[in-house]
Amino acid sequence: MIIGSIKFEGKPPVMAAIDMSSNPQCERQHHSQQKAETVVVNGNGTLRNVFVWIKDGLPRERWEPPAQSAKLDQIGCVYSPHVLGIMQGQKLEILNSDPVNHNVHAESQINPPWNESEPPRAEHKVKEFDSAEVLFPMTCSVHPWMRSYVAVSPHPFFAVTGDDGTFALKGVPPGTYTIEAVHEQYGRREGKVTLTPNGSATLDFTYGG
Repeated sequence: MIIGSIKFEGKPPVMAAIDMSSNPQCERQHHSQQKAETVVVNGNGTLRNVFVWIKDGLPRERWEPPAQSAKLDQIGCVYSPHVLGIMQGQKLEILNSDPVNHNVHAESQINPPWNESEPPRAEHKVKEFDSAEVLFPMTCSVHPWMRSYVAVSPHPFFAVTGDDGTFALKGVPPGTYTIEAVHEQYGRREGKVTLTPNGSATLDFTYGG
């Protein structure tokens, strides 16, 4: 297993408030002012919403995608989760839990992009991405503040940091690997680890504001 954390140095930036006044149905679903999730620094000084994966070093083989679909929801005119990791060939189920229409726009570069309408509480859309791509934005043509990011990995060894800023890549075979951390604003960081049989390795990354 490869574990680590994404540390943040410096003063966290103040995120802009999201103006939903153009669509009162969106605004009414929130009890407080929503802010952009571009940079979310946790209370312990770590960074949320960082995609971490094995970029290089795995043996050449085809990894079977999970049978269970990954889910991307639209709640209160905000994408949830903000950063989503899926496997190449895994089904992506897109939900619209809102009482308003959305236009889901996959702004991918390697995979074919698409932009499709999804009416309120409509039947879920199901998509697949055939090529690895880390990472690309998912936006909404109706609500310009809506933005999330999708990372398509060719293997299952990836994670997205949450409210404790840590990650764990489980089931990794022994070897020497290049690990990459990707953040939507601060970009990419790389590090190398060597994993012995039945062993574990630790690798931390640091971003600064």
